[in-house]
Amino acid sequence: MTAPIHITHVIIGLDVGGAERFLLRLIEAHGGNPQYAHRVISLTSKGALGPRLEAQGIAVTALGMTSLHDTPRTYMRLKRALQAHRPDVLQCWMYYADLLGGLAGRRLGIKPILWGIRNSHFESGGTRLKRAVRRSCAIASRHLPWRIVCVADSALEVHARAGYDRARMEVIHNGYDPDAFTYSDSGRRALRRELGIPPDALVIGSVGRYSAAKDHRSFVQAADAAMRQRRGLYFMLVGRDLTAGNQALARQIAATLHPERFLLLGQRSDVPECLSAMDVFCLHSRTEGFPNALGEAMCVGRPCITTDVGDARLLLGQEGRAVPPGDVPALTQAMIHMADLDAAQLQAMGARARQRITGHYTLVHAVDRFESLYQTAMTLSY
Repeated sequence: MTAPIHITHVIIGLDVGGAERFLLRLIEAHGGNPQYAHRVISLTSKGALGPRLEAQGIAVTALGMTSLHDTPRTYMRLKRALQAHRPDVLQCWMYYADLLGGLAGRRLGIKPILWGIRNSHFESGGTRLKRAVRRSCAIASRHLPWRIVCVADSALEVHARAGYDRARMEVIHNGYDPDAFTYSDSGRRALRRELGIPPDALVIGSVGRYSAAKDHRSFVQAADAAMRQRRGLYFMLVGRDLTAGNQALARQIAATLHPERFLLLGQRSDVPECLSAMDVFCLHSRTEGFPNALGEAMCVGRPCITTDVGDARLLLGQEGRAVPPGDVPALTQAMIHMADLDAAQLQAMGARARQRITGHYTLVHAVDRFESLYQTAMTLSY
């Protein structure tokens, strides 16, 4: 029996986010597979997903970084951790981890270093420090990583134009597990009953943490405008900080025609049931790479509205509505369009969305691509 390929992942943290959840799914896909052995190093804490990984026997190390001032100490801890359990492949996820992991790995002579790019808008947002790190990554991309894995075609193009080494870049789209994200009629009925949603109401919902990039303000404004033109609309928001305790969000909702029709569920572990309780899913972000939430909603068979960000339009294809980011009137009209469809039309649109995932964007396909990289990495000469 051949020895397994040892892969160490370096990531900024392990709270619930797109990159973190895909890392979890990638590792879980190798559960019981003796060909691959994974370890995870979080630059900060074990977050919400660390204990879940540990429960599956995955070693998770948290380096305790809390601020920029911790960077030198965190780097030294990272180098020691890699030295103690030298991997065959070092896989880094997102800018900070790419830079620190790449530097530490090269210092230790590790050649197969994978970088990960999850953002399709290099130039948008972020602190001065984050912009400086991204510029440093662009310069270092010619020396530190062996390959740079982009989550979306748009992510590759944006970063290549910003100075990343195009020759080292390739795209591996997110993959989704259709068996893990399926429609649940019992889950739908139970949650709608718990929330007091009328049987004939149309629920438009979204899943994603509260942040400027997710642009909940535009969603609330469009929802308000749609409620003024169509009756029986409700709006469900699922994700971290989407609660009544979020004062900024609460003020925006309070200014709408029917604030009682906004259902703030916060972060949930039963996302498939939440998606099942929705009639229409809406991705309203200003920036994305290859959006997990949209793919998961499609898996569940939800008709979808999305902003045209990252590779969202590519993922959705013709099975929904795409609108420009930040365009409240266009988002409003998309909501109204969905509200005007009958139940059979919505069901057929959702079924086609699920078929698009099962035909093109399964987790198996994404895992196969990463396995091919891991296998190729083992042929590199030092």
